[in-house]
Amino acid sequence: MLLAMNVLNNSNYSPVGDILVMAIIGIFLILIRAAFIKQTKEFRIFRHALITLLLAAIMDILYHAFLVNIEHVPNMPIYVFRFLYHFLLFQEFVLYVRYFEYTLQMVRKWEKSYWYTALSGFIVFSVIDILGSVYKFGFYITEDKKALYGLNLFPFQYLFFVGILFVQMLMYKKRVYRPIIGAFLAALTMSLLVMYLQGTHHQQSFTTATFLFPAFGVLYLLHANPYDPEMGTLRLDSFESSISYAAQHKTRLIMLSLFMHEFDEAGRKYPKEMKDTIRKYTENYYKNATIFQISGGRLILTAELSANLDYEARTQEALKVFKEQYKVYGQDYKIVILNSFESITDPDDYINLIQYVENRMFENEIQFVDEQLLEKYLSHKYIVDELQDINEKKDLYDDRVVVYCQPVYNLRTRKFDTAEALMRMRLDKTGMVFPDRFIPIAEKHGYVHQLSLIILAKTCRQVKKMMDEGYQVQRISVNFSILDIREKEFSNNVKKILAMSGIPFEKIAIEITESQNEKDFSIVKEKIIELKKSGITFYLDDFGTGYSNFERIMELPFDIIKFDKSMVVAARSDAKSETMVSYLAHMFTDMNYAVLYEGIEDEVDEDLASRMYARYLQGYKYSKPIPIEELTNFFVKENGN
Repeated sequence: MLLAMNVLNNSNYSPVGDILVMAIIGIFLILIRAAFIKQTKEFRIFRHALITLLLAAIMDILYHAFLVNIEHVPNMPIYVFRFLYHFLLFQEFVLYVRYFEYTLQMVRKWEKSYWYTALSGFIVFSVIDILGSVYKFGFYITEDKKALYGLNLFPFQYLFFVGILFVQMLMYKKRVYRPIIGAFLAALTMSLLVMYLQGTHHQQSFTTATFLFPAFGVLYLLHANPYDPEMGTLRLDSFESSISYAAQHKTRLIMLSLFMHEFDEAGRKYPKEMKDTIRKYTENYYKNATIFQISGGRLILTAELSANLDYEARTQEALKVFKEQYKVYGQDYKIVILNSFESITDPDDYINLIQYVENRMFENEIQFVDEQLLEKYLSHKYIVDELQDINEKKDLYDDRVVVYCQPVYNLRTRKFDTAEALMRMRLDKTGMVFPDRFIPIAEKHGYVHQLSLIILAKTCRQVKKMMDEGYQVQRISVNFSILDIREKEFSNNVKKILAMSGIPFEKIAIEITESQNEKDFSIVKEKIIELKKSGITFYLDDFGTGYSNFERIMELPFDIIKFDKSMVVAARSDAKSETMVSYLAHMFTDMNYAVLYEGIEDEVDEDLASRMYARYLQGYKYSKPIPIEELTNFFVKENGN
């Protein structure tokens, strides 16, 4: 900054500032280690920045220590320590710029100009610093051992990097919670103020400390991860970080999950006495244990297996005490206990595994997870992942979804000219998967509608193929659940697929099951009326099971009523049941509904259903479910073959 040569005055420096920086960073690193902060890319950059600042403080102390003894030491260490000090300080700023590139989600190519500008400035200033010493227009040591300064670029360098950070913050402040931006800018402002006051008092002692202020803001605002003071629990992101760290370092863990559903409800809090008990579990039963609060009602305790080789005895003792506490509090629970597995490294998989096990448990039950249970979960997870992929790809002809059909015998034509489409999955790792296994999963995760649309599209494609080959196809029915009907675009999706296939709409029927829900009833009625205008036929599926409201059935314009297999079994068991079932079928027939009986197993069933006003028969007497392509073995062509 001054073009005239000035003799450096080392009396303006005291190591107290740098020592304080070193102590604070040491505490930071200890706290970071203890807090299980999530190991994100941003956090790794921040940790690197802390270490860089720690090294800078050391270099500053060494530089001034050698400068004091300039007459008794070689010149080179002074040059090296001074250069490394400046190099590390401005590397610190570059790391801050890089850190906020990720935090502010600056992913576009032109947004990375801040990073390139900072990096370029860092390189240019470093080169100038070296050249200043070599050509003696900056800092250099004379032959008579005096340290002189020529052009002092340090203030300009400092303002250059602070300016980049200010612009970065202000330009993209809408991408981050406003108080965070405000607090970080305040920390930068405080750094500038301290630098200014230090300059007015001709001091150099607190330069390194000014770089620490932004670090306070980053750690507190973006990486703070406080323990619950009463229970000693950490949050979900800490659990994720802990599991990832253990997997990375191949550290085996004991895990004990406690779920109490009453506390998973919004607003429910643990009583103080229960909090005290939970805290004692962390302190008393396992060495170096940590408890994480995953949700309101879910707590997971983890501890390193190597520090708890007698964990089985410790676990039994902990469970014994827990059961005694249950007598006091009376809160229903589910406890799942497991050791970490080499085959699982994703923290979410552990939570999903625990939930998978819990879903198959009764209240107040304790379950230990073994390899066999793990294999069942991994198979379940594989199906979930495949269903998710199918749902995301939206391929109406996805090879993993397979259409099977069960032919339906038409008593009027004495032919097989209708069928029911059935859903299967064929996966690489598991082979054929049946609906009772994957449909509940698909319904739970919201994937079922895409599966239904795939079955519809593939059914339409096969109907078109059979019609082109001359086969007589009256219709094929496709099952849709109430979850399908609730979809806003259900009707449009169905009509779109039928129109795309090029077959008459009456060649497809939709099977739905009656819903007890008043809102669902209104939706079903609306969708049936809308789609029937296009020529689509509707079946009421599973009549005779569960709840049947005749008033509602009469309101819905179904075409065919499917009597459940249980109706045939009941009618076959005694004359009274036969009379009742026959009466119901007669009533529907008189009202212009066609009656289809499911579960026809043999000729006795066939004769019985025929007497009970059947129009269509379906069951294993005629065929088990077969691939839809094999329907040509049952249907006949127009010429009678």
